[in-house]
Amino acid sequence: MAQTIIDAGLDDYYQHRTEGGRQAEALPAELLQQMQLYDNDELQKSFVHLESGQVREAALMLEGITCAACVWLNEQHLRRLPGVLTVDINYATHRARVRWDNSRLQLSAILEAIAAIGYRAHPYDASRQEALHQKERKQALNRLWVAGLSMMQVMMYAVPVYMAPDGEIEAQYLWLLHWASFVLTVPVVIYSATPFYRATWRDLKTRRAGMDTPVTIGILTAFFASFWALINRIEHGIYFDSVSMFVFLLLGGRYLEGVARRKTGEATERLVKLLPAFAHRLDNWPASRDSSEVAAANLALGDLLLVKPGETIPADGIIRDGQSSIDESLLSGESLPVARRIGEEVVAGSVNSASPLVIEVNRIGQGTRLAGIVRLLDQALAEKPRLALLADRFASVFVAALLLVALATFAGWYWYEPARVLWITVAVLVISCPCALSLATPAALTAATGHLAQLGVLTARGHALETLSKISDVVFDKTGTLTHGRMQLLQLQTFGSLDNGAALALAAAIESGSEHPIARALLAANAAPLPALGDVVNTPGQGISARLRDTVWRLGRPEFVSSRAPAIPDNWPAAATCIALGHDDEIVALFAIGDQPRAEAAAVVQQLQRRGLTLHLLSGDAAPAVEHLAANLGLDHARAAATPEDKLAYVSQLQLQGRRVLMIGDGVNDAPVLARADVSLAMGGGTDVARASGDLILIHDELGRLPATLALAQRTMHIIRQNLWWAALYNLLALPLAIAGWVTPWLASLGMALSSLLVVGNALRLIKRDK
Repeated sequence: MAQTIIDAGLDDYYQHRTEGGRQAEALPAELLQQMQLYDNDELQKSFVHLESGQVREAALMLEGITCAACVWLNEQHLRRLPGVLTVDINYATHRARVRWDNSRLQLSAILEAIAAIGYRAHPYDASRQEALHQKERKQALNRLWVAGLSMMQVMMYAVPVYMAPDGEIEAQYLWLLHWASFVLTVPVVIYSATPFYRATWRDLKTRRAGMDTPVTIGILTAFFASFWALINRIEHGIYFDSVSMFVFLLLGGRYLEGVARRKTGEATERLVKLLPAFAHRLDNWPASRDSSEVAAANLALGDLLLVKPGETIPADGIIRDGQSSIDESLLSGESLPVARRIGEEVVAGSVNSASPLVIEVNRIGQGTRLAGIVRLLDQALAEKPRLALLADRFASVFVAALLLVALATFAGWYWYEPARVLWITVAVLVISCPCALSLATPAALTAATGHLAQLGVLTARGHALETLSKISDVVFDKTGTLTHGRMQLLQLQTFGSLDNGAALALAAAIESGSEHPIARALLAANAAPLPALGDVVNTPGQGISARLRDTVWRLGRPEFVSSRAPAIPDNWPAAATCIALGHDDEIVALFAIGDQPRAEAAAVVQQLQRRGLTLHLLSGDAAPAVEHLAANLGLDHARAAATPEDKLAYVSQLQLQGRRVLMIGDGVNDAPVLARADVSLAMGGGTDVARASGDLILIHDELGRLPATLALAQRTMHIIRQNLWWAALYNLLALPLAIAGWVTPWLASLGMALSSLLVVGNALRLIKRDK
């Protein structure tokens, strides 16, 4: 994207982007004109996802975000624009996703609206985002360094003044120390505290009181009051040391909070950065494997790519030549490489581990599976559970109430003891800023969602973790959920001269021209060369006959192969389809074909039951297969031959009984009940409709991740409640102490910083993966 702009001769756009101190000015006409270039459809291909009709979704990166209030301000401002459908901003990564109706609003108008309140938005680019993070980090360190150096020097001058008895320091030297403190505090107020002023100015332009408003008032009030006392030689009204100290402490707390916030968003960012910058495009394949290196952003549908061993696959595609092992660990959480062959699909961001592959591109840009995963993560992090919404509403009201309390405190202490009124009011303004309250939920949700992404579970909706922590019942679909959803050879029994290998090869050869699921199961199980057959005749509903040398072989229903009933072994799999192979009215082999339960299904069921959950099996399959599976896995309840309407009624009935239901499914027929359940989990290998209906998505159908997901959901809500209780308790205790005059301004700033750090640090515990 950046290269496209530079190639168009618009590189001075970024000069405007990085200029400081221009937030309050009207946007330059040249910059407005350059923003309009983003309305071009070709330019939008790499960062805009096209939905139905004129609906579009853009991935943007925001500059100027300093706290949770900035996220709230941008979301509320953009939602007022006519044509904007949704706005989701990831606080951890500063990435915004905006959906709008392009027939009513252009993207340039959205960018202009963001710029009008003092922020900047650009098409998301992982490398530019990383550069922006580094730039912001450097600026934050510089401001922190200036404030820290000033604080140390000012404290050196202030300590003798505090410690020495009155009159011991001669007046000329005493005022020299005060003037030196003033000179050293000026850079702190003018440079280091700038982020607080900018945030306050943005809030004032939108007619609201943000979290930085009381901080700005406190800093400026303390500084100018101290300056007034200095020039009027009022000795006991000078507290430049307090100004420099609480600016340093606030900046230090914000810096550490930023480091922790980026750590919570690392899982999402790793996904974004998976795609390589360049790809090897084949221009004359299969005649030649000569390739040319092109930018991955310029790939088109149908392009043929050469992916060498060790390289990252740059776009979703289908293997046209070669076979290899693909490492999808960062996408699915599965540590072992997955075998992929000709005709199978590979996804962008996975790594080719073994052999060269020729891949035909079938999805690019925002249409790739990786881009969809990132969209789901951003959507989930932007949606907030009920506790978070209550906290945000309280925080927005709390700031306004705090300003009124500060005003009342000033009036009360001015009447009671005017000499202390200024510093008590400053302490009240600083100590109870509700940053910790606003950070309590987003920090925990970001950490938990990132952890789940590493496990291979995508959180598609923000309420999922909160609801998941409260479930009482789990309802499973059968095919594709508890089972693999595909026919497999479960058992083979021979009765004559053929051994197992020869019988399987012959059966696979007879079925080699069929697309029936049973045929695919036999072909997949066979690894031996297929014998050549002749006179192949298909009898619909019965089986197939074919000639091998002088013998006519039959494969199909036992009664089709022989008039005599087959001798079924005692250990024959229940509910499996029985296929016979034979000749001359004699059965020589039996094949048990059926859907295999997932290897981890029994262990998952046991773990869920140990958690006290009631388990149900709902399936449209026939009763014998459903009852056999339920009995083998030890499920509490099972219902067979269930239509989509039956499933919906079953879950609704559970909900009427006051149960909280988790539904797990994968098919089109599961979509209604997935949407109806309190919370739903869709299998990643299922249908698009099912995935769209799920609140969570199991990327690679790893059912064994379910117990860990439930445990993490409960831990997440526990930590969110801890954070909210701590934030509320801190404000309830700190505010009265500050009003009573028992807290100095520097101690107030320390308390505010530590409360925010405690909340973020507590949330970071969710990142740790269980061994």
